[in-house]
Amino acid sequence: MMVALFEGCGNTNSQESASASAPAETASTPAETASTPAESTDLIEIAVLIKATDSDFWQYVLVGAQNYAYENSDKVHVTTYGPPSESDTAKQAEIMDSIVTTKPDGIVVAATLSDGLNAGIEAATEAGIPVVTIDNKVTTDAYVTHYATDNLAAGAQAAQRFVDELNARGVALTGKVGLISAMAGVQVLTDREDGFVNKLKELAPDIEVLEKVFVDNDIPKSLEAAENIYSANKADLVGYFASNNATGDGLTQFITENNLGDKLVCVTFDSDPAEIEGIRSGAIVATIVQDPYGMGYKGCDTIYQIVSGAKTAADYEKYYDTGVSVIDKTNVDSTEMAGIIDPFSLKEYE
Repeated sequence: MMVALFEGCGNTNSQESASASAPAETASTPAETASTPAESTDLIEIAVLIKATDSDFWQYVLVGAQNYAYENSDKVHVTTYGPPSESDTAKQAEIMDSIVTTKPDGIVVAATLSDGLNAGIEAATEAGIPVVTIDNKVTTDAYVTHYATDNLAAGAQAAQRFVDELNARGVALTGKVGLISAMAGVQVLTDREDGFVNKLKELAPDIEVLEKVFVDNDIPKSLEAAENIYSANKADLVGYFASNNATGDGLTQFITENNLGDKLVCVTFDSDPAEIEGIRSGAIVATIVQDPYGMGYKGCDTIYQIVSGAKTAADYEKYYDTGVSVIDKTNVDSTEMAGIIDPFSLKEYE
């Protein structure tokens, strides 16, 4: 289920000039930002800080944010920022602090660590700059609202699809499952992994989930982790759960290279091209897809509504679930899911 998106109209002058078609280059550090204040002095300035520029997931967030700017070019200007990798948490905090000093009208931010940007978020709020958080819930209350996946529920959906596939294949609900996690201490990952483990325990109590393996959000390390789990447990391994796009990419590569799709049930998270191709090839059974586009779009709209005076912070709930879709062979090539799977296809700007 994808939460309905807001609509509008406009032109390209309202967004940062870097293109989302070049994923590694779209977001920038403050020193590299392409916005020109002189061209946007009458516009509401929105800063969007993502977790990393090396990930399709975060580029999808930027497509939503930049589409909002395109559709509302007479009202807002959006500048995007982000460190190269999700592991660069210190760099993200540094960028956040720098953004606050530039005094934008509002900030949309996805904090990698739940407490990593608290100081910057609180400083922004104290300076009268409204902050909207997306994806990972922060531990300060100094924000207007939070747009994110209900990750406990999403993890449970992954477990349900996992067990459904075992039943469809006639596989006994016993054995072991490998769990590959991108990073320790990231609440969204912890929640979806807990959701998976708890639901699996309910549905198939005789299946053991192996101790999770952390891979620093690195695709080659994810592949290596999948290989190590398989080598140590191949006699009774029934499948894997990879809880984000980087781990999903590495797992997909391992399953594909070793032709194990018909032997193991693999469920992943997010919709990187490698994961989607893995579903088409049969390497991956399903992937749970979030709505990063909606997070970016709705985050910017919320800032606009507040700064323009159309709404106040009191008009917003503290949290909105942006929903997920379960993508498998039955719908991977459907028209209905095209924009959810690949938000680049929704891109309106040059």
